[in-house]
Amino acid sequence: MMILAKHGLGRAFLAAAIMVTGGCATASADDRAAEEAVYMKRYQAQAEAAQYGGGLPAYDTLEPVAGAAEIDPIPTAAPDISNSAMATARTFAADRNTSAFLVWHKGALVEETYFGDYDRSALINAKSLAKPITAIVIGRAIAEGYVQSLDQPVADFITEWRNDPGKSKILIRHLLDMRTGLLAQGEPTGPEDVLQRAYLHPRHDQIIIDEYPLINPPGTRYEYANANSELIAPLIERATGMRYADYLTKMVLEPLGAGGGTIFVNRPGGTAHSGCCIQLPAQTYLKLGILLLQDGVWDGTRLLPEGYVPAMRTPTRENPHAGLGVWMAEPYIERRGSLNPGLDIGRTLHSEPYAASDLFLFDGNSHQVVYIVPSENLVILRTGNYPPKDRPWDNSLIPNSIIGGIHAERGDAPPIAHTGAK
Repeated sequence: MMILAKHGLGRAFLAAAIMVTGGCATASADDRAAEEAVYMKRYQAQAEAAQYGGGLPAYDTLEPVAGAAEIDPIPTAAPDISNSAMATARTFAADRNTSAFLVWHKGALVEETYFGDYDRSALINAKSLAKPITAIVIGRAIAEGYVQSLDQPVADFITEWRNDPGKSKILIRHLLDMRTGLLAQGEPTGPEDVLQRAYLHPRHDQIIIDEYPLINPPGTRYEYANANSELIAPLIERATGMRYADYLTKMVLEPLGAGGGTIFVNRPGGTAHSGCCIQLPAQTYLKLGILLLQDGVWDGTRLLPEGYVPAMRTPTRENPHAGLGVWMAEPYIERRGSLNPGLDIGRTLHSEPYAASDLFLFDGNSHQVVYIVPSENLVILRTGNYPPKDRPWDNSLIPNSIIGGIHAERGDAPPIAHTGAK
């Protein structure tokens, strides 16, 4: 089955098989009632946690993400960065509910600090750091021939959309750059809201496929929506015949020698939440950033197609800061966020322009970030929760401190930040 899918001959069969075994239409009335009960239990747990500023307190079905059988440790070295700059960045992170702070520079891990109960083996919830992972997974699927290109219609895999005049025009790149035209993320109004059901329902994938509304013509408007990234798991499973966690392990984590963890699936044996909810060690996220810094090449082997990382780093007209799962340094805006750039909500402080114009980053919920700076051969990771209200987050402070410290240690002039539009 997997061989057929790779050569484009078995996709329809795979999709049909998944629909028969996993679709809502085949579930009995008792099964549907039981699933609605699970949904309401999750909804109530999240609603209670929200009163105290939290999200879903636990993922009730976790599936292993095996990762590499043998973890390749990242080489370590003394930092070629001024002590004062590193201390500034480390202290800023430490004061803001950080779990891990890692700095990789010129081929070596030069800073690895964990806070609280976290250590190198601890599994860290990705939240929206999962979204750049989906872009990497798609890149591997293109390299392996399971997916033709970023411009292949999603309906080739989500075959339920083939006869839909709007959704049939959604391309794979639209899932990654948030231009599908699907309903934007927002504040759900209650348990009947599709935004809640698309997250918490035991068949959330079918909810998104069958019920999630198309609001704008595909490719015409940027709107941040978890549904876009959540569709990567069913797409990959239908394209490859492998479970999402297994494909991620075999095609991404094993080549990197990276540790695995767990991922939230909607029900036992169900579909993974690819848009959030994967738990991996900090060094695994760091290695994913290093892979992109190295243009998709790892230990001399090309894992991502030539030109794929530049495509990830290319913004759209609809959002000049957003690429395929990653964010760009320029143009400079003091406050910007993940939502439509015309919305004046959910914006994060950037107190000054990034000190390197080629910087790009993974930027997720709770200010979990992986900064990637090719010109400095530098990758920085910070994971954790939102900082205390009296210690606001500044998205440019850590990378600018480190970049400044690199130049100070070399004894050359500090970088000149590009100002752009403010």
